[in-house]
Parts: sequence; C-alpha cells; structure tokens
Amino acid sequence: MKTTNHYFIAIATLLLFNTTIFAQDEAPKGPEYVTVTTMHWNMDNDDFDLDEWIAVEKEYLDKVTKKNEHVMSASYYMHRYTPDNTELIYVQTYASWEDIDKAGDRNDELAKEAWTDEKARNDFFDKQQAYYSPLHSDEIYATMSGAKFMTEAPGDDMIMYVRKSHFAFPEDGTGKEFKELRDGFLEKIIHKNEMIKAYYPNTHAWGTDRTEYVEAFFVNSMDDLDNMFARNGELAKEAWPDEADRKDRGKRASKYYTGVHGDYIYTLVEELSK
Repeated sequence: MKTTNHYFIAIATLLLFNTTIFAQDEAPKGPEYVTVTTMHWNMDNDDFDLDEWIAVEKEYLDKVTKKNEHVMSASYYMHRYTPDNTELIYVQTYASWEDIDKAGDRNDELAKEAWTDEKARNDFFDKQQAYYSPLHSDEIYATMSGAKFMTEAPGDDMIMYVRKSHFAFPEDGTGKEFKELRDGFLEKIIHKNEMIKAYYPNTHAWGTDRTEYVEAFFVNSMDDLDNMFARNGELAKEAWPDEADRKDRGKRASKYYTGVHGDYIYTLVEELSK
C-alpha cells in the first residue's frame, strides 16, 4: 500500500475534542448506534466449508435478521489484513439505544416462529455455533455526523478499511476549531473522493476504551484502497493549494489525537448483508 502523506494522516485521524461537540452537531441521518461483535472461527472444526457457513447464516438472515424491524442493517466481514486471521466481525446498526435491547427480544420471537419445533431450533443453533470459537468481544459505537452513505448495492469482495484512533483532550483545543478542521476535511476530501463509496465515522459509546474513534472506509477493491490515499493527497492540494496552509492545518489537527492508531482491512460477505 502506498504511504500516505503527513497531511492526510493528521486530518484523517481527527479525534473528538469532547463528545459533547457532536451531541450539539446535526443529528445523523442514518443509524445512531453500531454494535460490533468480533468473533473467531472454530479452528477445531475439521468439516468447515465456507459455502455451507454462508448457507447457514443466510438462513438465519432471511428468517430472523431481515424480519427484525429493530435492526436497521447487518453485515459480516472477514479478515483480510488484520493481526488475527481467525477473526470475523458482525456489524449491526440501530436507530436508538432502546432498539438494541428490543432487537434481542425480537430475534428470540422470530427464531421461535421460524423453527417452531424446539428440537429443530436447537439443532439449527448448534450447527450455527459449531463454526465459531466461544471467544468473542462486543463494542457499541455512536455514529457521528459527516458520514458518506452507500448509494448503490455493494458488490462482491467489497473492501472495508477500518482505522482505529484515540482521542486526545488538549487544553488549548476548542470545539469550534475541531469542527472547522473536521468539516473542511469531510467536505473537500472524503465526500469528493470517488474511490470512497461510503465512509462511517464512529465514537465510543460502550466497551473497553472510551478514547476510541473508528472510521470505516468502503472501496471496491484493494487497488482502489491505494488509489483512495493518492486521491486524498490530490484533493488536499486542490482544497488548500498553499503548502504552508496545509501544514498549519495538519499541525492544528494533530493535537486532537494521541498519534496511536491501528489499521484493519476486511472483506464484506455480500451474501450476508441486510
């Protein structure tokens, strides 16, 4: 992957100065909460077959998830370039915090409707769970304004690049400055970059690290991911042609994050999306 320029790193990883900044910002037009379950394959399952796994999860998707009115969207992503090749993540979105609880109860109701015989229902869930290790983790994120929503159906092997950064709380930072820097970046770069098919920024709501800031970028291919970074650099020079101005914006932006971040690349399982 091509190396990003310093300006893109500084701006792309802008972090919240304070979560209240976004409580006062415009309400997101899409979901307000995102749950992320990180699961792991059962490495002792010698009969594992990817097509059969997709078939099992698609049956649950069609009979339960798609009928659950409290779940706005749901999708699976498989490891591509992450520290753990056994992981896959399951992402669901909700219109409100209350819908997270309601969705769980509704799933139980729909499962009983789909498999009215208790034994058949238990057999299905045993078959489903056999694909996974008992180890998993859950996080809940609050969506942020400025998302670039998907405007067309995702294709096969769509790439999701996730950047996890961490908030800093600078004494000389202000909500006004942060908003001006972030809005400029979103308007002039993210929303103009044709390589980026969708972009979703999220901040911690519940989980292990309250400083976490997660950005998800969707592109059509790994080649387009490289091209995305190159295009961001071009757009930055178009938006702020004066090099000194670009460097100043980058310097001011850098105080809002710790400088520590992680990069993860996943492949969308297109067949398993609501």
